[in-house]
Amino acid sequence: MAEVKKAAKAENYTSEMVERMVARYEELGNEGIEAIAAELGKPVRSVRSKLVREGVYVAAAKPAKVAKAEGPSKKELLNSLESLVDFPVDGLAGATKEAIASVIALAKAVKAA
Repeated sequence: MAEVKKAAKAENYTSEMVERMVARYEELGNEGIEAIAAELGKPVRSVRSKLVREGVYVAAAKPAKVAKAEGPSKKELLNSLESLVDFPVDGLAGATKEAIASVIALAKAVKAA
């Protein structure tokens, strides 16, 4: 049986390229990855992956989500509506908050009249 020789895998990054990439990354940080990729003639994803494998890449912090002030919850609106009307409001659980608020306004207008 003939022995099959495997082709040597081409080196994607030379040690000089890696040294230069790491030095530039330490100088520029995450904002410089596109510039580093352009200098090396490599895709941004490839450069980022190599920096991760080298243990120097630090992912950018994601901004914290800010809770929206949306007023009362749907459950609170349904409880408010239930105190105004003499029918069950369970069937309105699928309605939007705006729709429930409209029904509450209508119920208050009818009671006031």
